[in-house]
Amino acid sequence: MKLSARNQLKGTVVEVTKGATTSHVKIDIGGGVIVTSSITNEAVDELGLAKGKAAYAVIKASDVMVAVG
Repeated sequence: MKLSARNQLKGTVVEVTKGATTSHVKIDIGGGVIVTSSITNEAVDELGLAKGKAAYAVIKASDVMVAVG
């Protein structure tokens, strides 16, 4: 599989928390860094995501916003 996104971070799924329609997937990419993604429950099932499975966090964004109060 080839993607245009340059930020492809290989890691291991450490947690999948399913909600009513959306899941939070945590991927350990090493060095103590965990990337969390919100994806549909359907996507989790189609990808077979589960704790311990290898996965990539693929990041393609033109803006990343962070704020504090």
